[in-house]
Amino acid sequence: MKSVMISSNRSGGGKTTVTLGLMKALKNRGYKVQGYKTGPDYIDTAFHSEVTGVPSRNLDLYLMGEDGVKAAFSRGEGDLAVIEGAMGLYDGKGLDEEYSSYSISKALGDIPIVLVLTAEGQSVTLCAEIEGLKNFRNANVVGVILNNISEGYYNLLKPAIEINCGIKVFGYLPREEKIELSNRHLGLVQSIEVDNLFDKIDIIADMMEKYIDLDEILKIFKEVNQYEDLFHMKDKKIKIAVAYDKAFRFYYKENLELLEEIGKVIYFSPLRDEKLPSNIDFLYLGGGYPEVFKEELNKNFSMRNSIREALEDGLRCYGECGGLMYLTEAIDDVPMVGFLNGKSEMTNRLNRFGYATVNYDGISINCHEFHKSKVESNEETVYNVEKFKYNGDKISWNCGYMKKNTLAGYPHVHFFGNIDFLKYIIKGK
Repeated sequence: MKSVMISSNRSGGGKTTVTLGLMKALKNRGYKVQGYKTGPDYIDTAFHSEVTGVPSRNLDLYLMGEDGVKAAFSRGEGDLAVIEGAMGLYDGKGLDEEYSSYSISKALGDIPIVLVLTAEGQSVTLCAEIEGLKNFRNANVVGVILNNISEGYYNLLKPAIEINCGIKVFGYLPREEKIELSNRHLGLVQSIEVDNLFDKIDIIADMMEKYIDLDEILKIFKEVNQYEDLFHMKDKKIKIAVAYDKAFRFYYKENLELLEEIGKVIYFSPLRDEKLPSNIDFLYLGGGYPEVFKEELNKNFSMRNSIREALEDGLRCYGECGGLMYLTEAIDDVPMVGFLNGKSEMTNRLNRFGYATVNYDGISINCHEFHKSKVESNEETVYNVEKFKYNGDKISWNCGYMKKNTLAGYPHVHFFGNIDFLKYIIKGK
């Protein structure tokens, strides 16, 4: 599959806008487009999927390992792959470029990188910045798209960049309020909640055709090898219920695929359905925004009661982040399932952020946390979580709860990098 990566010098530089516009413009031209997102982000992949009509996939070296990244990439389907980077090009786990978008580009055969840059009050200095991004680790930067600038400013920057940096400036996007996407505490508002999403995407795609040389961009897509996919599970002939609606939507595509290999997956809505699917063997409560929809979740008493009774009866369950919050007695004093003693509450700051390692019952689990909530519970904690700070110091904390056959905690896990953990939560040791 021919591929390109859209990256930047920072978060908020315009990567998502350009990525979505490029995907839609290519789709309008008749291409089948496969979206990817580097890092652990769930929200951008949902936007990709809405635009392309093809499930987007994450590429995360820390959570998945290199074999996992290659397998996830090879599961993609399309004529062209557009990979949206995370943060800045070299930003990863800590003080070096490990696990960054740059590292993904290299792992997949030096995928060409287009930088999206929002310039302000710069000319030749921007060229120095581009040179730094290219040469810091010899990244395969092949061109630039300038974001949120005027035509006059673009006409100044384009020759300066092409002369001083020796790379193509493919075009620019002018400032346009109609295409702005709203934010909330964990990033963009979910795609499913944007009423006029497709109107916005159509505008961006039209702008891409008008202001950016898409024919030249198509020339720099690079064919990437298909890799061996080593990540499969045996059919256990079990029924698995997965919570999936606008409150619970943070799932990695490959996690769901592995569950579909293990048994029959039934998707249900804690917001709309009256009770759990019948005769299930395993319940997966993923992350999402239960705090945003807490009033609606609270009103569905029959579902809350159905889940609590099933867990009390010993149903095996795994809850992740938002799933953990939903299982407590309340979110911000609004009653929830009440299976786990204790309450969840939102705070005004990030309580945990970034990659970490969970040690649980002899299993080491690579994970990611990103939440502004906290849980106060008198349940016994079962996770020991470790994380290295930028200065090399190690910090650790305890979290996660095991009650009857329910395991729930804040860490998000990709099963490709944690197959032993998947086997454990499905069946136990």
